[in-house]
Amino acid sequence: MAATDSSNPNSPNRAFPLDRTRNIGIAAHIDAGKTTTTERILFYTGMIHKIGEVHEGTTVTDWMEQERERGITITSAATTCSWVQRKEEGLYKAFEDVKMRVNIIDTPGHVDFTAEVERSLRVLDGAVAVFCGVAGVQPQSETVWRQATKYGVPRIAFVNKMDRTGADFEAAVASMRNKLNANAWPILIPLGKEDTLKGQIDVINQMAIIYKDSDVMGSTYDIVEIPADLKDTAKAAYDDLVSQMCDLDEEIGMLFLEEKPISIQELKAAIRRQTIANKFVPVVGGSAFKNKGVQMLVDAVVDYLPSPLDIPPAKGQNPDNGDPIEAVSNDNAKFCSLAFKLWSDPFVGKLVFFRVYSGKLSKGDTVYNPRTNKRERISRLIQIQADKREDIDTCYSGDIAAIVGIKNITTGDTLCDEDHPILLEPPSFPDPVISMAVEPKTKVDQEKMGNALQRLAEEDPTFRVFTNEDTGQTIIAGMGELHLEIIRDRLMREFKVEANSGKPQIAFKETILNPANGEGKLVKQSGGRGQYGHVICKVTPNERGKGLTIENRVVGGTIPKEYIPAVEKGFKEAVLNGVVAGYPVIDVHVDIIDGSYHDVDSNEMAFKMAAIFALKDAMKKAKPILLEPIMKVENVTPDEFQGDIMGDLNRRRARIQGMETKGNLCTINADVPLAEMFGYATAIRSLSKGRSSYSMEPSHFEQVPAQVLAAVQAEQKA
Repeated sequence: MAATDSSNPNSPNRAFPLDRTRNIGIAAHIDAGKTTTTERILFYTGMIHKIGEVHEGTTVTDWMEQERERGITITSAATTCSWVQRKEEGLYKAFEDVKMRVNIIDTPGHVDFTAEVERSLRVLDGAVAVFCGVAGVQPQSETVWRQATKYGVPRIAFVNKMDRTGADFEAAVASMRNKLNANAWPILIPLGKEDTLKGQIDVINQMAIIYKDSDVMGSTYDIVEIPADLKDTAKAAYDDLVSQMCDLDEEIGMLFLEEKPISIQELKAAIRRQTIANKFVPVVGGSAFKNKGVQMLVDAVVDYLPSPLDIPPAKGQNPDNGDPIEAVSNDNAKFCSLAFKLWSDPFVGKLVFFRVYSGKLSKGDTVYNPRTNKRERISRLIQIQADKREDIDTCYSGDIAAIVGIKNITTGDTLCDEDHPILLEPPSFPDPVISMAVEPKTKVDQEKMGNALQRLAEEDPTFRVFTNEDTGQTIIAGMGELHLEIIRDRLMREFKVEANSGKPQIAFKETILNPANGEGKLVKQSGGRGQYGHVICKVTPNERGKGLTIENRVVGGTIPKEYIPAVEKGFKEAVLNGVVAGYPVIDVHVDIIDGSYHDVDSNEMAFKMAAIFALKDAMKKAKPILLEPIMKVENVTPDEFQGDIMGDLNRRRARIQGMETKGNLCTINADVPLAEMFGYATAIRSLSKGRSSYSMEPSHFEQVPAQVLAAVQAEQKA
């Protein structure tokens, strides 16, 4: 997909050139301060005029009722702001004031909403990873870091909460290097900590940024000489930074070898190159809540994170022949974008958030979806600017915007020019790990619930809805108990559907261990025509997975041929309810060996009933057993929690199939009965401080132990 004008990728009409555009995500562990940081960025960029607080439920990006009540982020929120990078006279002499466009996505931290982080990182060019100054790297920080690495997203680290008791900037940086293998080095060191936090030391410029005590909003600050007692610290940090750059960057390495001075611009350019190459992570310290250091963080985003021009072109393929195609960041190229999020907005209806990779899209244009082969006209485009929805006429390459009212689209779909079709790789999502049954409280809720669940499943790729064929229940599945709790909450609030929920019933099965014969006879004589059917059969255990097989071994016409189909129908009906606890019977072979008939009273119904009696009779004698579904479970855990995880699996009647250790991670494979897997996500989270993850899939059926059988039979009687 080549550009028509390679010399200038910018359309003359765009407000911000591509090289002045940044698409960033704010990602971190729960409670590290992502939403507070986003809120401060919006305030300092002039998008909002009053700072919202998470604990007060007044933030812009946490707009859902559930988010404001719980103080957590559930859905990623996209917002746009502009930033004037002001350069003080005498400090950055070679730079002028530059106006930048910054598109931000604030993502959730909770592991249950990992899909929100996954799909956001797929379409972003850079990320700010927020860490707590007290806790450093936390379990979910590791997950987010891995996701960013998977998509090759360059990162800046923001060590937040430096005003908190116990905050330790050096320890936080050390934990990034040890736990994340990040090549992380400070560029802005907090000046003071806990209640003495005053500002930051700018390592590159060797100056201090002191925030004025008189300005509680943190909007004003002075740039001064570094205090005498901190000059050695600042110089050591600068030397470490230059040393790192000499190792990583050829240009700085050459200047160092030739003993030439390294200018501020050269050092910053090298840091930018190595950050974009994912070989270096600049670290900024501060406190978003106390309004200290956020402006310099935005400056660092502008200085070191990539513009759409700095990242490799988006890779896709021709939907017709599978040939690789690239979508180059260029307004003059053919249109290509990725729909990464669907959302039902309470004000404007169905929104489709998309990232434009190449070309531009205007109101009235037609887009093509190569997955469905359908075209759709764009009637309305909007950009979310803080808490306002602003209608726009055109969006350009590198932009993140939303289409209103588009149909037949799912997360991960490509929208492109019909004459130049391209399929971009969609984000990948983990499979749901927990499920429960839901049922509407009233008949009126029945249809509403079906529609509501369908809408929620469209929005959230890790939420699934299906009907269990064995039990007839509606089962919802998601990433954790909190995830499903939020879904139920949304059913009630947004769709006004009241639903009861409970554990899904386990789909047990029955089979036999021994061969046995059975006899069934239906004889009814009442004035006039009677009923007569007589069947003798033999049952034997079948191979696993073979199901029910039937063979006719009747000789001498003791059962006339025309009644054999009725006998087979009777057997098929009989295996729907077994003799142990009424569950379906699997893997049984039945031979029809004998019987008798009556010239007048025999008919198909009589033989069908006789066949049911015969099979039940044979099953009772053939040592029937109850089978339970066994899941294949893979648990990945840091080796320090291996013993606790193994102990928990053993308590769940697991059979350990194998273990493998790579680095400090241990992978445990086990077969575990499904009945024992309820609450497993929560259990391993508490056992491993949230650092273990698991996946499970159905494997096979196995005989249940005696105590489980007794419990199931008691439940059936009740």
